[in-house]
Amino acid sequence: MPESFDIDPLQLDTEFYLRFYTGGYRDTGYGHEFLEFDIRHNPGDNYATLRYANQSHYRDEELIRKQVCVSMLVLETIKTIVRESQILLESDLDWPDPLKESKQELEVRSGRNIKRFKTKNISSLVSIKSQKDSQGLSVFYYLVQDLKVFVFSLISLHFKINPLQI
Repeated sequence: MPESFDIDPLQLDTEFYLRFYTGGYRDTGYGHEFLEFDIRHNPGDNYATLRYANQSHYRDEELIRKQVCVSMLVLETIKTIVRESQILLESDLDWPDPLKESKQELEVRSGRNIKRFKTKNISSLVSIKSQKDSQGLSVFYYLVQDLKVFVFSLISLHFKINPLQI
């Protein structure tokens, strides 16, 4: 089992990487549908890179990819969300195994420390009540919801704002 570690949101001289993926392969003709985002900060940079991808086949849409550079304050906020969730104290050993058609993955790296989580898709809190580690899955569920709302807001705002004409 990977060791737990802590993240200092104010520590900027360490590499930080967070990746979330949810999706799977469907035999209904839609193929691979997924949502994925990651944020990366390299030591010495005064920004972080946020990448977002969504393949839903909803109304025959194409793959949506977005990439933005975000401030250190945004990076600090994401680190704080992860730290306060206490997900790094959890383990996915007793979580339901991911399925081909339904899985979620979360990876958090800070310096040389890495923590990875994998489970089947969690659609609601009700679906985890009967699981062996329902408390750990709840922590995962709430963290994922917080991260998705934050990332969706950043992406949406970034691509809706018009630059000032000087």
